[in-house]
Amino acid sequence: MRDTLNRFIQDESGQGITEYGAILAFVAILVAVVFAITQGALAGAISKAFSSVVTQLNNLSGAAATASGS
Repeated sequence: MRDTLNRFIQDESGQGITEYGAILAFVAILVAVVFAITQGALAGAISKAFSSVVTQLNNLSGAAATASGS
């Protein structure tokens, strides 16, 4: 019985997934805290950044279409 208990305690086969789960939970809590502290200001900044990226991609797409003669 004692050998079985010692093997169970020393077995680290599931340790990696547990650590990744703990890190993921920590990051999720950190993101929730940041959003709570900024009170929605961060959401507006992210939306503005994505809109800027979409605009730039549309401009590049139009320039590429013009340059290829389509």
